Amino acid sequence: MIDLDNQTTLEVNLAALEEIAHLLSTKEVELIITDDQTMQTLNKEHRDKDTLTDVLSFPIDAPFTEQSIFGMPLGSIIITASFVKEKAAHFDHSEQDELSLLFIHGMLHLLGFDHEVDSGEMRAREEELIERFDLPKSLIVRTN
Repeated sequence: MIDLDNQTTLEVNLAALEEIAHLLSTKEVELIITDDQTMQTLNKEHRDKDTLTDVLSFPIDAPFTEQSIFGMPLGSIIITASFVKEKAAHFDHSEQDELSLLFIHGMLHLLGFDHEVDSGEMRAREEELIERFDLPKSLIVRTN
């Protein structure tokens, strides 16, 4: 269900992420763990922001019927390894917990949620998933 391309030394508990992915969608998801330079380049190319960011999501741009008929993946999530390490240390939780938090955020974007324009629906769904998977509340705290 998750096609992992880990371009770093960050350890990934794929089973934990698969559990999250399976709850949210039956579609395959590409997950790329990358370095700062690659992420900053992607952020500039796709969002016109020449800064480093923690997570980017790229949904497959195809009609729902085509996705269903051809079994197309949901999309790609790209996460910066250094952010995982830094935020885990800063908020005093594991790197896997931080990775799971960012993965949830990315998955919700793939599913069409957008915290930049909605009325809190994405934050509410994140909070629900964080509770369900017994993850630290740091994502909620730092995004409010």
